[in-house]
Amino acid sequence: MDPLSDILALLQPKSVETYGVVSGGDWALDFPRRYEGIKFGAVARGGCWLRVSGEPQPFKLEEGDCYLLTGQPYWLGTDLELPGADARTIFVDLKTRVAQHGPHDDTFLVGGRLMFDASHQVLLTGALPAVMHIPAAADEAETLRWTLKQLAKEITEMRPGGALMSEHLGHILFVNALRLHMASEGEGAPGWLKGLNDPRIGRALRAVHAEPARRWTLEQLASEAGMSRTAFALHFKALVGWPPLDYLLRWRMRLAARALLSPERTRLAEIALSVGHESESAFSAAFKRAMGCAPKHYQSRIRQPV
Repeated sequence: MDPLSDILALLQPKSVETYGVVSGGDWALDFPRRYEGIKFGAVARGGCWLRVSGEPQPFKLEEGDCYLLTGQPYWLGTDLELPGADARTIFVDLKTRVAQHGPHDDTFLVGGRLMFDASHQVLLTGALPAVMHIPAAADEAETLRWTLKQLAKEITEMRPGGALMSEHLGHILFVNALRLHMASEGEGAPGWLKGLNDPRIGRALRAVHAEPARRWTLEQLASEAGMSRTAFALHFKALVGWPPLDYLLRWRMRLAARALLSPERTRLAEIALSVGHESESAFSAAFKRAMGCAPKHYQSRIRQPV
């Protein structure tokens, strides 16, 4: 798989919910608490404002616009001066998964929330801004518009298999939003998404993800990128945020962490070898450096009942 697919597979994304909100006239909804995972939403009909905690400016959402949010409280409404009703108090019809707010139906929002493996979610949330606004007018947003239309149908028409279709459509919407974000990133914070979007650094990242157990050297990775060792090291760190071999270590240990939690009970020596370490002691030291605890402690901590 390509690196983006690799990382999303590691995160084990799943839609825990999809929903719709119908409203109209003058209205506002407040979502006052931080949340886990990624929320996505889109305007299937009408329009409104989106204000996200910590962001200096609100976003004007038009019909067909999409947005992704990464944990901050937020507010949706028609008038920025309106106090928002607490969204947690709005009744959601369990059959249609649609909430009605007020007597009108000028605006129809569809959305959902994707949850990820808690121990790896930082890979994604650390690479994304608090809010991503994707205007319907963007040429690349055609696939998102189609997905939005289909998701709205699944939510409102109660078709057979609608819950499963909504989950898959949510995944499609999310991945395409990530692609658009990668294509539009300018001077944003460094991260692996930014590195993937660079032709030279992207080649090195694809090589690492294709053969994570290989004994990569800085020279070999620079060769994959078609750059000198020094230029590659500087450019990689500027885009990704970590030196190349640090990224390699972190990725290997993320793969090891997934293997440690596998129900197949793979032996520690086999896991170590699969991520490029011939000795358990060297692997354990590397794992602790990257993940903050020894492999066996990681197993017991993550599997501990909550």
